[in-house]
Formats: sequence, C-alpha cells, structure tokens
Amino acid sequence: MSEHGSAKPTKGILLAGGSGTRLHPMTLAVSKQLLPVYDKPMIFYPLSTLMLAGIRDIMIISTPADLPLFRRLLGDGADMGVTFTYREQPAPDGIAQAFVIADDWLDDSPCGLILGDNLIFADHLGKQMRAAATRPSGATVFAYQVRDPERYGVVSFGEDGHAIDIVEKPTEPKSNWAVTGLYFYDGRVREYARSLRPSPRGELEITDLNRLYLQSDELHVQRLGRGCAWLDAGMPDSLMQAGQFVQTIQSRQGLLVGSPHEVAFRMGFIDAAGLEAYARRMIKTELGQALMAIAHGEG
Repeated sequence: MSEHGSAKPTKGILLAGGSGTRLHPMTLAVSKQLLPVYDKPMIFYPLSTLMLAGIRDIMIISTPADLPLFRRLLGDGADMGVTFTYREQPAPDGIAQAFVIADDWLDDSPCGLILGDNLIFADHLGKQMRAAATRPSGATVFAYQVRDPERYGVVSFGEDGHAIDIVEKPTEPKSNWAVTGLYFYDGRVREYARSLRPSPRGELEITDLNRLYLQSDELHVQRLGRGCAWLDAGMPDSLMQAGQFVQTIQSRQGLLVGSPHEVAFRMGFIDAAGLEAYARRMIKTELGQALMAIAHGEG
C-alpha cells in the first residue's frame, strides 16, 4: 500500500444529470438516461459497467426533476445486491462537480465515475476495470480511438507510450485518442475536486481534474483497442447506433449487454433465487426470459 493508498472499498458515482439538449425534443419531458437503448433504459449500461468493476456502493446524481424517476426505476439496489444513494445536481456545472456533491459520502474512499450515457462493451473489460478500481494510488482513465477527437477530451502520448497531455475539445487535436466517460480515482479525488476553479464555460472540468493527476505523474491511461465498442448515446445518431449494437450482439450471440441483474448474479452480488425473482417480474419480455434461463443455469 502506497502512502496515498486506501483500505476502503471503491465507491461508484453514476452521473445522470444534464438537460439532454442534443436530444430535444425527446428529452424535454424525460431524462436522457431513461431513454431506451434497445430493450433497457440507457442508465442500465453504465450501471452494469460500475458493477463489473466490483463496485456495490453507488451514488446516482441527477436533476431534482429526474431523481424521483431514477428512484422509481432502481429502488434501493437490493434486488441487484448493491446500495444506491441519490443526490441532486441542481445545474449542469461540470462532470467534476460530482465529487463536490458527493464529498461527505466519499469520505476519502477511492471512487469510479461513469457518465450516464456511456456504453462500453469489450471482452475482459471487467478485469481491466477491477484492476483500475483497486489501484492503490493515482487515477485511471480509458482512451478510445475516434474519428472526431475535437468533440472530446483528447490525450496525447510521448514516444514511450505514456500520457503527456490532455486537452478538452481541442481545435487541433494532437491524437485521435478520446478519453471515455469512465474514470477511477484514489481517495484524494475530493480534495483535488475542491481545488478546481470553473473553466471559461463555467464548469468544473473533468479534464482539469485529470490534469492534476497527470502533473504528478499519477495518471494511468488504459487504451481500449480493437474488439471494444464505446458509444456515447448523447445524440440521435449515436443513440440509434447504440440500440442497433445491443440488438445485434444479443440476437446473434445470445449474450446480454448491459443487464445489471445478470452482472449482479455473475459477480456473486445476488444468488440464483434473487435473479429468478427479478426475472419473474419481467417474464413477458425477452430480457426476463433470458434472465430466467441464466438463473436456471441455461445461459
């Protein structure tokens, strides 16, 4: 254990706020993260990702108007073997604001944060994330090659392959490696988040937080290569692509994508009886039938 290490279990934050303006009029009456991505609400996908990292204590952060809907959907987490805490983000003042909102709850625990519109699918992803979640010190971000890096936070690398810079939405990107909406930090994250100042656009930028770790040579960048899909379902095209991707995998391979109850069962958070109880409530759906088969050892 390093001097910055923590014996506390890693907590998780799922940031599901914002007004979803890029998806208007669909999001005028409902949160973006409650829109369907094929057969599940969008929030199920990032939630499954946090759970694959072994995280069982999760805070859902959303707007005051949308938070009751997430409570209705997710409850207290008992049927998934996890614990949910809910907090309001009154205004979309930046991703890094999540750590300020969760300050007392974090209590110097290491933390993983994922954005509510991110879908990440890859073989061995769980193993990579559990390694990141248990890293004794520093921060870990995941990078993915994109065709339009100017839309994202972009990480550039030196000749030795180590990250040397991160720039938010650069006009002239130095690489095509975008930082995905999945981040892991050690127990110092709330201290670092409190030190941030709003950017010119008035937000506490996650890129500025990552740069603090980079400056102390404690930012680890995990590159997601071929065979991995990262979809940011925040625009109509990407929302449709995400749904088509999930439908293709599930119908061709018979594998579920983004089912937190399946993940809970595979991770040992719930037993077969718990999974069957949830599947029975959904039994009129293909998802419910697939979960029932898994509970009976057939999937």
